[in-house]
Amino acid sequence: MNSREILLYYSLKYSGDWNSIFEASQSHAELDEEEAKKTIQLFNGNFITFLDDEYPESLKRMVKPPFVLYYYGDISLISDARNKIAVVGSRKVSDYGKDVTEKLVSEISEDFVIISGMAYGVDGIAHRSAINSGGKTVAVLGCGIDICYPPSNEDIYEECKKKHLVISEYPPGVQPCPGRFPIRNRIIAGLCDNLLITEGKIASGTQITAFLMASKDGNICCVPTKIGEDSICNHLIGEGAFLIETAQDIYDATRVVKEKPVFEM
Repeated sequence: MNSREILLYYSLKYSGDWNSIFEASQSHAELDEEEAKKTIQLFNGNFITFLDDEYPESLKRMVKPPFVLYYYGDISLISDARNKIAVVGSRKVSDYGKDVTEKLVSEISEDFVIISGMAYGVDGIAHRSAINSGGKTVAVLGCGIDICYPPSNEDIYEECKKKHLVISEYPPGVQPCPGRFPIRNRIIAGLCDNLLITEGKIASGTQITAFLMASKDGNICCVPTKIGEDSICNHLIGEGAFLIETAQDIYDATRVVKEKPVFEM
C-alpha cells in the first residue's frame, strides 16, 4: 500500500480523528493490509490527502492540518490561486447582522470564494447570499461528509454538492457533536488569508476562528455594532482589525482589486 492509501485507511478507521490518525501513522504498528484494502474498497467517495497536489498549501501551515479531506463538488474552489474569504458569525443572528451579511457577501462574491461552516445564522446567510448572487461558496462541515447538519440548511448542502463545494475531515457516518465544530474552525481559517465577521459574541466559536486567523497574520475584517454590546467585532476592531462599513472596505483591507468599482456613478 502507498502512503496515500494508508492515510485514507486510518482516516476511515478512526472516523477522521486527527490525534488517532497521527498516533497510528507514527507508531509504526503492524498494518493489517488485508483489512486496510477491504476498508478502502468499501469506500467510493471523493477525497484528497495531505500528500496530494490539490491539497492547499495554506491549510498545511495550520495547526493539525487534516490528513484527509472528503468532498462533494468542485475541489478547485480551495485552490491557493483563488481569492477566498471566510465569513463567520453568530448563530442567533439579529436583523442587523442578517442585513449586513447579505449585503456585503452579495457585493464581494464576484471576486471572492465565500467559505463558511454551514451553521445556523451568519454561516447559512453567507452561503445563500453567495449562491443567490452568482458567486461560489465552500461549506466546511463538522460532521461526516454525507450528513447535512443542521437539516434546515439542506438547500445549501445540496446546491454546494452540485455547483460549489462541501468538504469535511470526517468520513461518511460520523455524527455531529459539539466538540467537532470548534475543531472544524481551523479548516475554515486555514483555507484563506481573509476573514469577515459580521456579528458575534466575544466568547464564541467566532472568537476561535479569529484567533486562528490572527495566528497566521491574516486579514480580519469586522462590522461594528452599538457600543456596550457583547460584540466580538467591536472588541477586535479595538485590537486592530479592519473596520468594515462597505464592500470597498473589504477590498481595501484584503488588497484585492475589483475590476469594476463597487459603486458606479
